[in-house]
Formats: sequence, structure tokens, C-alpha cells
Amino acid sequence: MPHKIRIGSRGSELALWQSYHVKTLLEARFPGISIDVQKIKTTGDKIQDAPLAKIGDKGLFTKELEIALLDERVDIAVHSFKDVPTFVPEGLAIAAVLEREDVHDVFIVHSKKSHRTFLDLPANAVIATGSLRRKCQLLNVRPDLQIVEIRGNLNTRMKKLDSSEWDGMILAKAGVTRLGWELRITDMLPFELMLPAVGQGALAIESRAGDRSVVDMLRPLHHERTAVAVTAERALLRYFEGGCQIPIGAYGQIIGDTLHLDAVIGSLDGRRIVRGNKVGAIADAEHIGIVLAKQLLNQGGKEILEEIRQPI
Repeated sequence: MPHKIRIGSRGSELALWQSYHVKTLLEARFPGISIDVQKIKTTGDKIQDAPLAKIGDKGLFTKELEIALLDERVDIAVHSFKDVPTFVPEGLAIAAVLEREDVHDVFIVHSKKSHRTFLDLPANAVIATGSLRRKCQLLNVRPDLQIVEIRGNLNTRMKKLDSSEWDGMILAKAGVTRLGWELRITDMLPFELMLPAVGQGALAIESRAGDRSVVDMLRPLHHERTAVAVTAERALLRYFEGGCQIPIGAYGQIIGDTLHLDAVIGSLDGRRIVRGNKVGAIADAEHIGIVLAKQLLNQGGKEILEEIRQPI
């Protein structure tokens, strides 16, 4: 077992919370180990004045961390799994997946508005989100909504909301809860309205594939049921060759001895939505994701993707 571990982390408050959470878990299991968290700025952190979907790099929040791993400047990197591209670079591996937090998206109302829930929103309400996935699903049920782009860490987004005239914004519950903002949540969006991002709520720990001592040390942190569910979601996304540029939502969950995968793909304006689900054996997680992806493509998803990918 190594005596010292260097964790590579983005510098945002949420990313640091996640990295220090892993640090705490490892220290509890391996007393005496020395663990250092090193902040590394990623492309997504450097570019704050453009929507994610227009930057065009699928490794926006991971590439610099992975370079640091390959250069042996850090030993592990902690990621929000939703930020991890579906193809991991050669020489690296996802060594552990932590147990998933609540995957729902939540509605946070402007502090001075009288409405409290999504259903209470008035006509032509203004909602902030930086996600095409959320925008697509919101407009499908409420085409009158005005969607505004928002970027930045959680504290920045809260300040932007409270200093604006917007009616509210949509965020992932996991991040809101981890940073102690849970009291600001005014509504939790049901999956019928809003399927989460692939990997939402889960943390992935990446390491060098050949670093067996580190991989072995991380094994006790691994949560297999979460890993299986996210494997199905990522297989679906990989088949679509999707990323931030594609409005795709997916949620895998194990019920009893069966894996249930739900997914949605939609046009950018929300007018066309294709939903589907697939149920199968836990051992077939990858296959289930691929089969559901093909099903959605055949039901109209292919035309939606072709339209989205057309050059402007």
C-alpha cells in the first residue's frame, strides 16, 4: 500500500468537497497515510463566458487532470462522473465508483418570488440552466418558458439568481446537498419531467491502470450497484457519441435483481422528445445501454441527432 497519495482536483468548491470526501474515506481506512489534494485548472474552469455546448471539447473538466495522472504528478483524480467522457484515455482507468447520491434535479426559486414549485411557475417564466438536457425537457412540458444560460460554481449561481429578475433555476440535487444549500431547494423534479445526466450524483476515482497498489487501495470505496447502473447509462451515451452538446438524459437503477434503464433524447427546442426504457439482467448493463440507444434512434432519435449536429 502506498504511504502517500496525491489527489488531483478541480478548484471549484464542489470539486474540492468531493476530493476531500475521498481523502476522508481513505484516511479512515488507512490510518497514517499521507494524502495531499492538488488543485488543477481545467479547460471548463478557464472558459466561463461561453455555453458548454459551444466549447466543443468532451473532456472539459477532466483532460488536465488526466494529463497530470499520466505525467505522474498526481496518483488519483476525483471526478463528478457526469463530467467523464465515455472513452477513458489509454493508460488510465476508473478504479472506483462511489455510492450515488440522489440523482434528481431540483428547482430553486428566486428568494423574492411568491411561487415555490415548478408547477406554480407563471406564464413565460424565466428559468436559468446551463444544460441543453434540462432546457430540452423543460421546454417539452412548458414551451412558454424563457431559458437563460448560467455558468459558474454553486455560490456564483446562487448570487446570480438572487441578483436577477429570474423566476428560478435548475440544479443537480447532489451538488446542492453536498455544499449545504439544501434549504434553498423548493421543489424536486420527478423523473417523468426531468431525467438526469448520465452519471449524475456519482463520483468516479480515476487512476493509472497499471498502478496496482493504488487500484487495490481504492477497491473498498467501490460501490458495485452504482457502477453497474452508470455503466448502462454510459454505454447508451457512448453509442450516441454524445456529450454536453447533446440533450440526453438517462437513469439506471437496480430494482431487486434487475437493471432498469430509462432514457430520453430531444430536440433543442423541446418540441420533439423520444423516451424509452429497457429492463434486463445486471450482468448485461453495457448491452442494455446499447439496445436502448438503438431503440431511441429508431423511434426518431436519429433525425433529432442529425439536426443537432448540422453545422450552423
